[in-house]
Amino acid sequence: MTSKADSIDLFSFRTPQMRAFHLSWAAFFVCFFAWFACAPLMPVIKGEFHLTADQIANINIAAVAITILVRLVVGPLCDRYGPRKTYTGLLLLGALPVLGVAFAQSYESFLIFRLGIGAVGASFVVTQYHTSVMFGPRIVGTANAASAGWGNAGGGAAQAAMPLLLTAVLMLGVDSAMGWRVALLVPGVAMILMAGAYWKWAQDCPEGNYDALRAAGIEPPNGKKGGWASFRAACANYRVWLLFVTYGACFGIEIFIHNIAATYYVDHYGLSLKSAGLAAGSFGLLALFARALGGWLSDRFARSGELPARVNLLFALMVGEGFGLFLFSQAPAVSAAVVAMLLFGLFTHMACGATYALVPFIDRKALGGVAGIIGAGGNVGAVAAGFLLKGVGNVQHTLAILSAVVMVSALCAIAARIGIESLETAPAAAPRGV
Repeated sequence: MTSKADSIDLFSFRTPQMRAFHLSWAAFFVCFFAWFACAPLMPVIKGEFHLTADQIANINIAAVAITILVRLVVGPLCDRYGPRKTYTGLLLLGALPVLGVAFAQSYESFLIFRLGIGAVGASFVVTQYHTSVMFGPRIVGTANAASAGWGNAGGGAAQAAMPLLLTAVLMLGVDSAMGWRVALLVPGVAMILMAGAYWKWAQDCPEGNYDALRAAGIEPPNGKKGGWASFRAACANYRVWLLFVTYGACFGIEIFIHNIAATYYVDHYGLSLKSAGLAAGSFGLLALFARALGGWLSDRFARSGELPARVNLLFALMVGEGFGLFLFSQAPAVSAAVVAMLLFGLFTHMACGATYALVPFIDRKALGGVAGIIGAGGNVGAVAAGFLLKGVGNVQHTLAILSAVVMVSALCAIAARIGIESLETAPAAAPRGV
């Protein structure tokens, strides 16, 4: 028996479960803000470095490429060292390229720092790991989706806030060439402060920190297949790879939109940088509730139909995402584009939440490996979308193609349903932790 929580006491910071919940989503918010802080400023940066369309595509690909590798690594690291040490280290190391990008002097140096910044996207895996070990099966889908959704909102906040921050810096008399650099220092400093908070107040699991438990001769409940054993076990599970694809088709699209939305609204609809940032930011801010809604619905469906019902929900959400994305690609005016973007964004965020509501049940003894591989799938999807855009050369046509890809990828959710009835569900009467 463990002391996993089976409810969320939202306004509490007393218990290790709720401290992990709040610290993990806050850390993820800061990381996501830093990850996409450059995107809404790209029209300005493009002018300073005289970037071509091909170079911008390379920057967008670099922003998500390294995250694939780091997500694969941090999952097993969580099993081995615990989420507290892993998150603190990721925040501190990730702050270096975030601060460094402000000092870029050429396309090449900017590209290298942008590649390094992509590592902070692995924060998602640690967030999902930490809430998965802290909350029981009745509520884990909601806890995972809410923490990830509120964290994901950092991307939307960056889209809306960075142009405003740049404007504030310019009002102080700083020229635009220095202004965007000053603005980009803010998320780097925030990551360092967040690292200190995580180290001080977080705890690995309800029973304590992994190193203390092992020193006492107690194996952490989710660390039985620690390190690369966790990764190998996850690799051998075909459901992991099916969800790898589905997550690439929902979270991968989400990342892709974060990277191109502001520039698309400026180039295709003629919006100002500020207006484009607000329009693009609305997509990310949907995560404040939409991802949590997907996880909550998954928990509700599972009460009547168990795990297969979670899979059926994921399939339906992905179909809705594909349809909405097609409407967005065909929008004739900016008002219709924003409405369509919000529609498909709602389904996209909910599908992300529904995917990670399944993750804790795939292999509890290799949770880090499962979370890492599926999380990496999101970035593989984003990189693939980036290369597709580079090949097609037209954002509107790329969006239309991606809508069809999402529809086809939804079939992987149905494939994951086969045999999923055999997976164990946790006891109905999980002990209360909060």
